[in-house]
Amino acid sequence: MRNNPILILLGLLIIVPTFVWAQGHSINSCGSISRIDAFPSKYVTARNIDVWLPTGYTASKKYSVLYMHDGQMLYDSATTWNHLAWDVDDVLDALMKEGKIKDVIVVGIWNGDKTRHADYFPQKPFESLSKDKREQVFAAARSNGYSVFNNYEIQSDNYLKFIVQEVKPKIDSGFSTYTDRKHTFIAGSSMGGLISMYAICEYPEVFGGAACLSTHWPGVFSMDNNPIPEAFYEYLRKNLPNPKTHRIYFDYGDQTLDAMYPPLQREVDAIMEEKGFTPESWETRYFPGENHSETAWHKRFAVVATFLLHK
Repeated sequence: MRNNPILILLGLLIIVPTFVWAQGHSINSCGSISRIDAFPSKYVTARNIDVWLPTGYTASKKYSVLYMHDGQMLYDSATTWNHLAWDVDDVLDALMKEGKIKDVIVVGIWNGDKTRHADYFPQKPFESLSKDKREQVFAAARSNGYSVFNNYEIQSDNYLKFIVQEVKPKIDSGFSTYTDRKHTFIAGSSMGGLISMYAICEYPEVFGGAACLSTHWPGVFSMDNNPIPEAFYEYLRKNLPNPKTHRIYFDYGDQTLDAMYPPLQREVDAIMEEKGFTPESWETRYFPGENHSETAWHKRFAVVATFLLHK
């Protein structure tokens, strides 16, 4: 029996993975959202990616790219678990129309749900701890008694490979983007702040700026006998990128989970100064009375965006 070329072609279409960006996704947005469902990866669990394109997006010009973690929390409070959202689309669209920032698209990478803490916890600082301290950290529990890491091994090095080696090439081939470091940024809050800090240190040739809001320096949810912040400090001393070519933003409040951060952020600020960062390349902002929520991060996102993306 001779091979039927039509059947062969159909078979290839079935077995070869394809990426279909769904234009005009139903999320309420200034501009539009393109989605790929369950983006496959050899490094981490599959997850959705929502790419926000500003009003008037056109392939006739190039755009900077802002990669953001916890992508399901960025655009529309009607779709989030806590009915809160950053509303980054509203903020960025307004700033671009006012001419205050570069033209930019946002790549919202959904978290892996149960793998979130394991994906976002900086791996090399963890691995620098002694065996006993690593076991202590990994055994940490939340206030409800559940494991912080949900028994998943820390894999943030793989998560960053997923972004740099798999997601970024797909974005750069599918959208009209600048691909260089000067126009590539990364941002997140809480654990997303930690992984953004880690990303610019691990891949300084890829990311030119990082925004770390309410950075979760404790790593877990107690400061009792906690070795993690010191490990982060030591990592920063050795791995911060060049302040002449990179920009880093930190902030924090003092309510709910943010109440843990003021003394820890002061230690980080001292390291930033020690490593040569100045107001031109680094900013830390304190927001008294603000808590640990998407509502708080939305309020100051214009400050964040202007620092990273100013013309």
